[in-house]
Amino acid sequence: MEKTVQAVPASHQDLLADETRALAILATLMPDGSPQATPVWFNVEDGALWVNSAKGRVKDRNMRARPQVALCILDPRDPYRYLQIRGRVVEVTEDDAAGHINRLARKYTAQDWNIPQGEVRVRYRIAVEHASAH
Repeated sequence: MEKTVQAVPASHQDLLADETRALAILATLMPDGSPQATPVWFNVEDGALWVNSAKGRVKDRNMRARPQVALCILDPRDPYRYLQIRGRVVEVTEDDAAGHINRLARKYTAQDWNIPQGEVRVRYRIAVEHASAH
């Protein structure tokens, strides 16, 4: 059975809340197995962790080919307090991806995202397989 964000220790659940506006560093795997890390916006919807990207970007290609990911979510008030998540991308969809990036943009910048003409947005649901609080 797929774990949800409920696997995150109670002491660090606040880092997942929209009002905290914590950023995540998303690590994906390149074709040669080396890691690639990118800061990303994220949110929790229906108990699942979601990130968003543009179709064709490195992280998009990596998550489609190798769904194993890790995220480090830093407390914006104390960078020594963080949450480490290891998981797997279990859904890749373009459904509501433009709406999703706008929800994320409003969370982090208080305005909609300016999607360049022709850019296709994609959202990714990440199943939490391991979470540790630091």
